[in-house]
Amino acid sequence: MKQAFKLAWKYIVYHKFKSLILVACVFLTALLPIAMQILLSQFNQKIVARADQTPAVVGARGSSLDLTLNAIHFKSGSAEPIKYAQVADLRERGAARAIPIHAVFTAQNYSVVGTTLEYFEFRDLTLARGTSFAMLGECVIGSKLAGSLQIDVGDYIISDRDNVLNLAGQAPLRLNVVGVLNESRSPDDFAVFVDVKTAWVIQGLGHGHQDLSDEDDQGGKVLSRTEDKIVASAAVESYIAITPENMESFHFHGDTAEFPITSIIAIADDEKSETILEGKYSDDPTLQFTKPSDDVRELMSLVFRVKRFFDANAILIAISTAMLLLLVLMLSLRLRAREMETMFKLGCSRGRILQLQLAEILIIVGVAAGLLCLAVWGLAIVSGDWVESILVNR
Repeated sequence: MKQAFKLAWKYIVYHKFKSLILVACVFLTALLPIAMQILLSQFNQKIVARADQTPAVVGARGSSLDLTLNAIHFKSGSAEPIKYAQVADLRERGAARAIPIHAVFTAQNYSVVGTTLEYFEFRDLTLARGTSFAMLGECVIGSKLAGSLQIDVGDYIISDRDNVLNLAGQAPLRLNVVGVLNESRSPDDFAVFVDVKTAWVIQGLGHGHQDLSDEDDQGGKVLSRTEDKIVASAAVESYIAITPENMESFHFHGDTAEFPITSIIAIADDEKSETILEGKYSDDPTLQFTKPSDDVRELMSLVFRVKRFFDANAILIAISTAMLLLLVLMLSLRLRAREMETMFKLGCSRGRILQLQLAEILIIVGVAAGLLCLAVWGLAIVSGDWVESILVNR
């Protein structure tokens, strides 16, 4: 048998092109369903784990899945806003903690999440360096974001315009990076965290202006001046950077309790308190109470049902590939009939010829299996990062 493998290997090396095609057919046929299973398993593990870490979410009536994705994966535009006053109301209704989430805007296509420092404690997020945000315009960024954009403490990141066609709209805000989080292997690694008030400034609900008390009227920025008020022209620009020097000029128009947030993470004292809290929201016409774990498991059950069709397709492809390989081998035997006849006349038994054919098949399958093991090993290493990138649309 050893001699048969030696002769088979020489034949395979000589016919490189045909052998590579056969190896590729076996390799790809086996790789695709295995790769899908690994990625889907990673996706299920990460999205379910993230949902299980979030007891409940309160937000506007509508799709509970959209609300969940906004609260735990910061999917902007997937949830209607609610009033910030609902945070205090939620605490009064029985939740031990209520953490606001305002996930609408982006900075260089990364989610800008308006929240409170309580969020970091809730997610067990710790700082690798720097400090937490303490004033308007400061932000803390995730580790993967910091590495991708090559920014660190002391640098800054500028928020994106919500509408690139509206050049007269709210100017982008420069966010000063004061801290970088340790890696958590979650969507938090790809987010920019700011105080809720900073998110409102990005939205245009709060802004600062130049000090016109000593402005030269000839500069064209002051249209009229009286003892009670100053009328300024459009030449007065809104600040795009918040500094200690201009901090006092920033203000909000209206009651902040009426300002928007997209969701609230509700953390009750115990299961009984959570059930009572859920009951209080069941009849609310504008708000809903949802458990992310239930929403995500319902989503994954649908995904796994769809996966059955892909599994059936993979089986059919495997059968087709096996039949194709069999056909190739049969045609190869017919083309090599004179070669086999010569070997038989030289004294090679028909059993040895059969061993030679079997050895060729085993070598091709063995090479394909070796490549498959390497590919699966590599995929297992990088699949976690791939899935995290998919979850945050990177």
